[in-house]
Amino acid sequence: MPRRLPLLALALCALGGAAACGGDPATQDPACVASTQAIERALGRAPAPVTVGAGTRLSDCVAHAQSDADLQNTGLVLTRVADDLSSRAQRGDAQAALGLGYLVGAARRGAAHTSGIHAELQHRMESAARPLSEEAGRSPTITRALARGLRAGEATG
Repeated sequence: MPRRLPLLALALCALGGAAACGGDPATQDPACVASTQAIERALGRAPAPVTVGAGTRLSDCVAHAQSDADLQNTGLVLTRVADDLSSRAQRGDAQAALGLGYLVGAARRGAAHTSGIHAELQHRMESAARPLSEEAGRSPTITRALARGLRAGEATG
């Protein structure tokens, strides 16, 4: 049943428009979905604030994905980035773990400003980070980099 709630909220928002979902009809910056490579390059600046395009925060990429198409496109790009960073971090790349943490934090920050329709996107970002925990046998260097990125993404993402 809990999995149905985000889908129900998404359907209601699609029927009623962005205003019915408690948000303003903010437009999505095309840079948010331009390419996975552009997002990954931007994440290379983490833990410093990461922006794309004309200064759009990653959390705004998430929060401004209000239409079905925007949400689907944003989700596709960001999950590909998360999966790639996770794969690299699992092979010992601490910078990739830092970037992934930042992306997860930014997704949390962006989803917190919505009516719940972005919960699945946030969950997907967090799922990509799960194999990097110490419980999963990862090195402390990787888990520290992930945690540092997460804090930075929640603060400035």
